[in-house]
Amino acid sequence: MLKKTADREHVLPLLEELGGVTEENVRRVAEQTGVPEAEIWGAGTFYTLLKGGPRIRVCNGLSCRIQGSDQLVADLRAKGKEVEEVSCLGQCDRAPAALDESMQVFDTSKQQRSITPADDKLPLNLGGEQDYSFAALAKARELGKDGIIKALEESGLQGRGGAGFPAFIKWRGVAGQADPVRYVVCNADEAEPATFKDRETMLRRSDKMIEGMAIAALVVGAKDIYFYIRGEFNAEAAAVQEALKRAGDHVKDWNWHFHRGHGAYICGEETALLESMEGKRGMPRLKPPFPFEFGFRGKPTLVSNVETFACVPYILLNGGKAFKDQGKTEPGSKLYCISGHINKPGVYELPLGATLDELVEAAGGYEGTPMAFSPGGASSGFLPISKRDVPLDFKGLQKEGSMLGSAGVVVLNDTVDMAKAAQWQLEFFEDESCGQCAPCRIGTRYLHNQVSKYLETGDPTPLKNAADVGWEMEEGSICGLGMVAAKPLENAMQYFPKAFEKR
Repeated sequence: MLKKTADREHVLPLLEELGGVTEENVRRVAEQTGVPEAEIWGAGTFYTLLKGGPRIRVCNGLSCRIQGSDQLVADLRAKGKEVEEVSCLGQCDRAPAALDESMQVFDTSKQQRSITPADDKLPLNLGGEQDYSFAALAKARELGKDGIIKALEESGLQGRGGAGFPAFIKWRGVAGQADPVRYVVCNADEAEPATFKDRETMLRRSDKMIEGMAIAALVVGAKDIYFYIRGEFNAEAAAVQEALKRAGDHVKDWNWHFHRGHGAYICGEETALLESMEGKRGMPRLKPPFPFEFGFRGKPTLVSNVETFACVPYILLNGGKAFKDQGKTEPGSKLYCISGHINKPGVYELPLGATLDELVEAAGGYEGTPMAFSPGGASSGFLPISKRDVPLDFKGLQKEGSMLGSAGVVVLNDTVDMAKAAQWQLEFFEDESCGQCAPCRIGTRYLHNQVSKYLETGDPTPLKNAADVGWEMEEGSICGLGMVAAKPLENAMQYFPKAFEKR
């Protein structure tokens, strides 16, 4: 048991400020916070950004791998540079992506990046001008809590973080709690491979996001608003802070707090994020209870994604139906990220339910002969290009045994070895498993090792138990990571069996 005077929440920020986890730094943090050194070691070593020391960080995610990240690593090491390969940097449109020793992006990509051109009719309109009139917040004050929730319900807005849960239910759940202390938390810890829509939203339309967060706080009765942003997102954090300054008196009724992530993919899961905010290892909590009743500091907490909050101003100003009608098969527009073998990687705002071909048309067309695609980040597995007409929405992809997730689309052409692609995705999941539950901790390592053995020997025998292990992971894991980690291999073996024959 920690002493009541212990200040666990400042453990991780202090470690970052001091330069990472070392014996001396841990001792100093223990003295300042009253948290035992053992607990500080346990929390600090969980996060990759607290390792300390200057180094170039190169992404080895799927989009970067197919654009030559392995060669980039080799070239840098040949020049005597200290290089760390990492799971994802949120820069898939700059593949192969890298950060220099000062955590600044340096662009090695030969592809042309793009976004949807400005269009005032679009709810998010990333290419448009920022607007700090905050007319939607003024409208929210007129509508009141019930009117706002009704507009959200009419809009059909689903959470844009990956789960697709109806937003109004979450908001109403927090607002209805008996405890008068509530919190609003924006999840900007964007770390799903192939996903960078929130990054662009923060850089280009922080005004919409901040206004949406203020409206949420108005609804749920929160006085404190927390912004949890990925640790590598320096420019994005600066953009949000500048936007908050420009918002001025419009948002003075709330206390705004910033929390920087420290490098853990799992903290994109909402309860792991809350654990991290409390200064602990980012391990998902068992549910129930859910955050809407027992969240940050044990209080009712609304946790939503950057894009979700950014949709809210349009809904209040134009009505729920106007937003709903923006969709094709499901409500609203959607920010789709696309990278891989296409001409213009980037973020495109299209009707929810657009097809792969429609998205690729916006992105300048295919590079080479398309063979497969990952529709929603590493967690969504792979689909063959014959599924290019399936709606990229929550229900349509679920019927195909996949998921929209964070809408991070990667296109693979026929130059890619699908067994190798599956190995890359499994390497990611093994690296990013928090290790809390055995099905995920053991399963991710087992599957990665078995595919690696197959690729080394050409003998498919090591893969004979892959399906059984995948089932055990799906049924027994605590959170979504373990539940879907086998999907890339399962899909690749299902749709591309020749890639797994004896070779």
